Amino acid sequence: MKKWTYQSLSGRQSLIATFVTGALLAGAAMPAAAETTLYVGMNGGTMQKMYEQYVFPPFEKANNVKIMVIPGTSSDVLAKVRASKENPQMNLMFLDDGLMYRAIKMGLCTQTHLDQDIDQQIYKSAHIKGDMATAVSIGLTGIGYNTKMFKENGWAAPTSWNDLADPKYKGKLIFQSLPSSTFGLHAFLMFNRLHNGTEDNVNPGFKAWPDTVGKDVKVYIAGSSKLSEMVQTNEAGIFPITPTLVSAWKAKGVDVAYANPKEGSVTLFYTQCVVNNSKNQELTQKLTNWVLSEKAQALALKHAAYIPVNSKVKGTGIEKQELEKSAEYMKTAVTLDWDKINHNRPTWNKRWNREVE
Repeated sequence: MKKWTYQSLSGRQSLIATFVTGALLAGAAMPAAAETTLYVGMNGGTMQKMYEQYVFPPFEKANNVKIMVIPGTSSDVLAKVRASKENPQMNLMFLDDGLMYRAIKMGLCTQTHLDQDIDQQIYKSAHIKGDMATAVSIGLTGIGYNTKMFKENGWAAPTSWNDLADPKYKGKLIFQSLPSSTFGLHAFLMFNRLHNGTEDNVNPGFKAWPDTVGKDVKVYIAGSSKLSEMVQTNEAGIFPITPTLVSAWKAKGVDVAYANPKEGSVTLFYTQCVVNNSKNQELTQKLTNWVLSEKAQALALKHAAYIPVNSKVKGTGIEKQELEKSAEYMKTAVTLDWDKINHNRPTWNKRWNREVE
């Protein structure tokens, strides 16, 4: 057994004292050097992965901040922010444009403070309600389809919203729920228009649904985060979707394509707003400007084919082709009346839950 001498004990105590003092000093310095965390609500799946892997990291590194994504559909994110509006846990929320208008009306957003160069670079249509929110990408809702399944069955690519009611797709149509998904809402309203309905009158759509599209639906889903997997397992043959998501899935080897309906796709802006009463407002404002910057928008275009709202982003190669295709789709795009939709949607949601699902 080793014996301790005065000298060795004294030296050990001195070493301990040095270690403790250093630890205390380090501990005292921690609050000043501690990493701030910003919480961002957004869609899961492709969007979450793209932002976490490519768009957020440069901002995190430059600002010593950690960004935590809280994934969910736009309806989920809005519900969470609304439930905690007195002491919000999220700093920034991303929502489909229709729900963002509701969020603004509820007082859940604070005005975005755009840097002068960003303010001049983004398209006019990206400024929402006096910059209470800003669009971050330009989207369209049309029809996606499983190219492998279509080839095996000898089916031609869809050309119309009415194709969703084709009996040959029975059990292969995946449809997003109207109450929780903008994709589902868009597709239903376009189907409603085919039956002479309007945003003021959805009776034609609801009346025709059970014996047309409704009988083909395999399953109603809350969002679209699992759709690419359902295509790969041959569960999904046709569904409402955006060309952006289709491009991202194709890049990963998924057998999928986008069809622009002859009646027009539906315009869809994905938007952001700083949550009212949230903490770290200055840093969050800085993040909103980064998301709209040429560099960040170029990253979103490159890695997920998100069509930018920053006019300086031009793209090259495949990216440029995506921008050109989007411009072509926009020529026939339909813009819905969100004021009427938001006024009527609670009634529609109840009716959908009662009559459809």
